[in-house]
Formats: sequence, structure tokens, C-alpha cells
Amino acid sequence: MSLWEFTWEERLDRFVTELGHHFPDNRVLTDEASKYAYGFDASIHFAKPDVVVLAETREEVLTVVNLANRYRIPLVPRGAGTGLCGHALAWYGGCILDLTRMNKIREISVENKWVRVEPGVVYADLNRALSPHGYAFPPEPGSGDVCTIGGMVATNASGSRALKYGATREHVLALEVILPNGTRVALGSSTLKRSAGYTLTHLMVGSEGTLGVITEVVLRIAPVPTHYATAVAAFDQIEKAGRAVERLVRLRTLPAAIEIMDRTCIEAVNRAMELGLPEVAGIVIVEFDGFSTDEAERPLEEAKRICQEEGVEQFEYTTDPQERARLWAGRKAVLPSLSRAVGGKYSTSLADDMIVPVSRVAEAVKRFAEIAKRYGVTIGTYGHAGDGNLHCKVIFDVKSPEAWQQAWKACWDVYRVCVDLGGDLSGEHGIGFTKAPFLRLRKPRELELMRAIKRLLDPNNIMNPGKLGLEEIPDTFLYKLRYPVKL
Repeated sequence: MSLWEFTWEERLDRFVTELGHHFPDNRVLTDEASKYAYGFDASIHFAKPDVVVLAETREEVLTVVNLANRYRIPLVPRGAGTGLCGHALAWYGGCILDLTRMNKIREISVENKWVRVEPGVVYADLNRALSPHGYAFPPEPGSGDVCTIGGMVATNASGSRALKYGATREHVLALEVILPNGTRVALGSSTLKRSAGYTLTHLMVGSEGTLGVITEVVLRIAPVPTHYATAVAAFDQIEKAGRAVERLVRLRTLPAAIEIMDRTCIEAVNRAMELGLPEVAGIVIVEFDGFSTDEAERPLEEAKRICQEEGVEQFEYTTDPQERARLWAGRKAVLPSLSRAVGGKYSTSLADDMIVPVSRVAEAVKRFAEIAKRYGVTIGTYGHAGDGNLHCKVIFDVKSPEAWQQAWKACWDVYRVCVDLGGDLSGEHGIGFTKAPFLRLRKPRELELMRAIKRLLDPNNIMNPGKLGLEEIPDTFLYKLRYPVKL
């Protein structure tokens, strides 16, 4: 009897039954409460799986992948679920493969400047383990206290320090991956450079679980600086802040981080944390680091001069570790601060991760403000301006169908502006489902190549279907919303 003569329900039942032969009952979850909980991630969507498997070893991952491929069951690898675009949701049902129990740091090799880890290792836990050696894995995502290394690799995550230290992709030396057909492959090598054919590790980084399941990662690590100097520059126009960013990036000493926050974000953080940031049109946080006081503080004089030439109203800096920690806590609190209800409106993760050339940052933030005004929504703009990676949080009444439609139109215009300025749809969060509609704004041949690779490696389309626009480009992101609204 052919597999396709079985109904979906029969195939799913056989899949779950066979899982029970390999896993204890408490690691194959089919109860409604568990399925409901795994129906959420940090995105705007809700999509419930049919079963959740908690894997603890690469052999167990191999078993699940083989069974999913045999019965044509959609399979979604999942880490901490901190992604903002629906990457970790079972869009068409099927199985979520939870990898958070695969959390071993297998080897730290300081002499070779790498660390070997399982995908469920939490970013912050890894850096705590590296700290006694004076090393770190430096990208520093905002969700670093909870996000996993596997999720970072799957989305090519980064953060505030990518300007100087690069995104995740620049640190991945080698991967172990279970392909959709059950083949276990080792990609790359534990060497600091390599020229041996296609760089297949880079293909997997950012693939969002659509090409296989990552079971081991070798990451390049870097020495942790011993000295920091952090400045806050306040501007009465956000465009001035953007122009300052463009010039700060050209300093002979590259800053470790350059962040931007507009008035909406500043006021939200002050309201939530009583931080006392200057409530102006925009602020720029610029930080230098190094291994001596002079190395960290010397560039500040030139940075101050640039900001003064761009009309800065206030320029203050600190080398005090506690004050620095307070400032960065405020910057990292932008997302949760904006998410607090203000006048019945809520922050949503819609247009939250676009990227433009650094020379176009000032123009981009100006046009975002014009778009917000045009559609009657509030947009808070902040982000890693030093590499052009901007985040926009759209704030509106999430119970209003009309407000959702206006937010959709605003987001379309935001992404169109980014592409028109020579930018792209994502700098570090990935595409998932939420950003897939905007793929129409990009180069069609690139998507055709991605689809060809997907068909080659995953002909049965079991791996995280519905993401990256690999089957089709949806006409809107207003599907399967987690909010109490009917559209």
C-alpha cells in the first residue's frame, strides 16, 4: 500500500506511534496544553503543532528526522522560541523538535580559538563558561539571556557588537547537520581559515531550519576587552543623529557598537526604567573597547567633534562599569518597554529588522517617520545603526481590524523604502513567515536559486515548510495572528 493512500491523520498516527517506540512518554508531547504552549513564539502568530518531541542526543534527532521523512510529516526544529518572525512555529501542523535539552558545551579550545557546542546551549551560558578563559562568542543578541546557539545559527543572528565583531556567520567554523533524508553530514573544519570548495557552513547559517537540523556547532571565539568607554549623544533632530552615525563609522578606530533610539523609544525606556535618558528627537550610543584605558578612551575626542559638527545638544561619556551596564540595560529594554500598553495600544513585531547602507540611515529614519504619520500609526525606530540594521516597532490598537490593515500598509512602505535605498529585508532576525510577503520586493532570481536548493536537499518538503517564501510568497502577514482580532 502506497504511503499516499493513507490519510494525513493515519500518517500522523503512525508517526506518533513509532516515536513512542524510541522515546519515553514524557518526551513525546501530544496533550493540548503542551501543543498550545508550543503554538507561540515571540512573533505575532499562533500555529499549534500536532506533536512535540524533546530530543537529547544527535541519535534521537536522526530518528525523528527519518520518521518525519518516511511519513511526510512537517518537522520544525526549535530552540528557545525567541524569533520574531514565526520561524519556530508549525505553520502546517506536524512535529516540533525541541532541541533545548541538547545543551552541552563539548569542548573549549582556547589555543585554537574555538568552542564546540550542542545547539541547545544558551548564549549567555556559553559566555559564562568562556569568561574564566578571557574569551567570548561576541555577537551579543538582545535575547542573549535565553536564546540558543542553534537558533542563532539558523537565523544568522547578531546584535549590537556586529559592527566590529561580525554576525554569527562570521564565527561558524564547522557544523554537524542531519539532512532531511536522514544523512548526517559534517561541514567545515576546526581551523581558523579554509579554502576547500563551497563554504557549505554558510549555506546552513540563516537557512531557518529549512535544510536540516543542526546538532553541533564549532564557533570561533574572541578575547574579551578589558576597557570600555561609552558615550551618549543627544540630538534635536533624528536626521542629525543619523548623519552622525554615518560619520562615526568612518573613524579610524572602529567603534564596538553604534546604536540609535528615537523619541518614542527613549520615552518608553524612561517610563519603564526611570533611566533619565535625554528626551530628545534621537540619541546615539557609541562605544569603544580595547585592552587599555587609552585604547578605549582615545577615540572619544574625535567622536565628540563629529557629533558637535552635526549639532549635538549633549554629549556625555562614562568608563564606569556600573553606569555602562545601566545604559546598555536601557538600550536592551527598548523592545519590552515599547511592548507595554500605552493608551490601549501595543507594540508589535512587524517591520522590526530591516537593513540599509549606513550612508542611508538618516534618510531611512526620516522616511519611516513620514510613513507613520501617513498611516496614523506610531513607529518606534531604534537599532544597530552602525551597520545599518534598524528595528521599527509599530504601535497600534491590536484589537482593531482597521488598525491592522493600516499597520500592514505602513510595513509595506517601510520595506519598500529599505529596498529602494539599497538595503534588504532583514539584518539579523531572518524572514520566517512574517517577512515573507516582502520577498516580492527583492531579486526574483535569488529566490529561485533558494527554492532549487530546497528541492534538492528536501524533496519531500518536510523541513520547516511555510518559511522563507520557499513554497509561495504569501500576500500578507495577517494570517494566524495571536491577537484577539478577526480580519
